Amino acid sequence: MKICMIGPTYPFRGGISHYTTFLYQHLKKKHDVELFSFKRQYPMWLYPGKTDRDPSKRPIEAIGEKKCFDVLNPLSWMIIAHKINQNKPDVLIIPWWVSFFGPPFGLISFLIRHFSKTKIMFICHNVHGHEATSIDDWVTHFVLRNAHACIVHSTEDERLLRLMCKDVQIYKTAHPNYRGFVVHQKSPYRFTSRPIKRLLFFGYVRQYKGLMYLLEALPEVLSKQEVQLFIVGEFWKDKTEYLRKIEHLGIQNHVVIIDRYVPNEDIPMYFESADVVVQPYISGTGSGVVQMAFAFNTPVVATTVGDLKEVISHGKTGFLVPPKNPQALAQAILDSLTEENQKKIRANIMNENDTCSWEKLGNIIEEFILN
Repeated sequence: MKICMIGPTYPFRGGISHYTTFLYQHLKKKHDVELFSFKRQYPMWLYPGKTDRDPSKRPIEAIGEKKCFDVLNPLSWMIIAHKINQNKPDVLIIPWWVSFFGPPFGLISFLIRHFSKTKIMFICHNVHGHEATSIDDWVTHFVLRNAHACIVHSTEDERLLRLMCKDVQIYKTAHPNYRGFVVHQKSPYRFTSRPIKRLLFFGYVRQYKGLMYLLEALPEVLSKQEVQLFIVGEFWKDKTEYLRKIEHLGIQNHVVIIDRYVPNEDIPMYFESADVVVQPYISGTGSGVVQMAFAFNTPVVATTVGDLKEVISHGKTGFLVPPKNPQALAQAILDSLTEENQKKIRANIMNENDTCSWEKLGNIIEEFILN
């Protein structure tokens, strides 16, 4: 089959870049795949982080991609649309996660939809952005209505998409795992039992991820179990309020903050040395951090928002609690740290890792092309 993709890959960083790269690598094993990757992604004045470039010494790359998509240059959008129409792929796959990309993705998908026979499939990492406005929703509808089909990873995104685009075919499947990090990166760290347990909060620190509730839960955890919380990820806003909360709760000696983007080679160090990954989200539809944790057989405690409640089997591969509930979160963390649960959950994750595979996602894309 002839497949065309548009999306970020190395040297750009982040979960969408990793996702695009792993999908490209998988599809390329069986199909003729062309990837138009980003030459420029965001204007730096708009990007909330320090940089959108990946500092990894061992990058995960999409070999053979064409770095020609400039999000700020409409001429590049037209050139890519023209090339796609010339090459006549069976399907064009485009990621969707934030309305900033509405103009280029909207124009390209419109031109392909109306001037070629190529099918268009959007992979919706978020149907609504994490801090979406009514304008963002309008842009999303404007773009996704050009799709023949969309892939979503949560029931909530499926519901939102059905309300927004009634004629679009929707495929719902679990977010594929990130076992590629285990393959690509080697780490001397492995899970070992120790008196001081390690909790890991991983990824960009944004308000919707609920870190405040984890900090509020920590004193209750510490009253029964000696733990150390690692907050690993770049703060997208001033972290002063978090530092004040830590000082107010008197937990300074139990919290380690690593305020930076984590390069690929360091990812195993954090996940393999963690006893549990904690995701106290208060909103959101999906997260790749769970699949990152599962790639390293690390238990997860999370809230019942978005696809977290669908990906995590309560009591089997992790624990689920209501959002904004520090008491329930503390108890779930304590439950996850018992020796019995640690062994049982890690074994369960290992046995179920193949259910969230890139092959399954590839099969959906193939099914869509053939129908």
